Amino acid sequence: MTDQSPAASFEQVTSIDAESPTLIEGLPGHGLVAAIAVDQITSQLGLEHYGNVASDAFPPVVTFEDGTVQDLVRVYAGSDPDVMTLESDLALPQSAFEPLSRCVLEELADRFDRAIFLAGAPAESEDQIGEVTGVATTESIKEDLLDAGVRVPDENGLVGGITGALVRECYQAEVPAALLIVRSHPFLPDPQAAKSVIETALEPLVEFDVDTTALEEQADDIRQRMEQVATQYQQMAEQEGQQQQQVQTGMFQ
Repeated sequence: MTDQSPAASFEQVTSIDAESPTLIEGLPGHGLVAAIAVDQITSQLGLEHYGNVASDAFPPVVTFEDGTVQDLVRVYAGSDPDVMTLESDLALPQSAFEPLSRCVLEELADRFDRAIFLAGAPAESEDQIGEVTGVATTESIKEDLLDAGVRVPDENGLVGGITGALVRECYQAEVPAALLIVRSHPFLPDPQAAKSVIETALEPLVEFDVDTTALEEQADDIRQRMEQVATQYQQMAEQEGQQQQQVQTGMFQ
């Protein structure tokens, strides 16, 4: 039987001298924590547009910034520090999970040294917002998490959505990867949770310094700009009969 599922491909648009970058995933999910955090990292570190991922499984839309059209799913990279980021302007449908995750594994994995994935989780109280836990695909990454002061949970769990698909592919291919689970506002885009995961987990793990002041000072503006993405994400989750990227105690979905 011929596999008729859509494929995804990576097109490099510039060269980067990074020797062993860490890939940080910033695809829209619960609280848009990953999207907000990685957008800030890309901007603060001055990462260059490294390439695009294209697939017929992606929504048939075009996005633009500063008057210029751009691809929906983009990769940025830099060499000081060695960092690569994966971003999307919109939440992706379930049909795009496998094509994108396979593309990352087959066309990008040999370009980065390890990967860090981010999943937002609804906080059960205001005090819980910003708490970060982490799980790893290898023992060495688990040690990295512990050395960085990131708590590794004892309880069992399950990760779904695009982040779950990406982590699964890395695990099965023995690609070193960490999944950071960030407690965030149950309903709204959460710049504060994004600020927390940068400061308490990503900075010690990747050894860079990112100014997160804007995430606190411009929280209302950031939240408003992200509302459209949040609405589209919620509608897509409802249509597919599941909450993509939601994380609950004992079950991450």
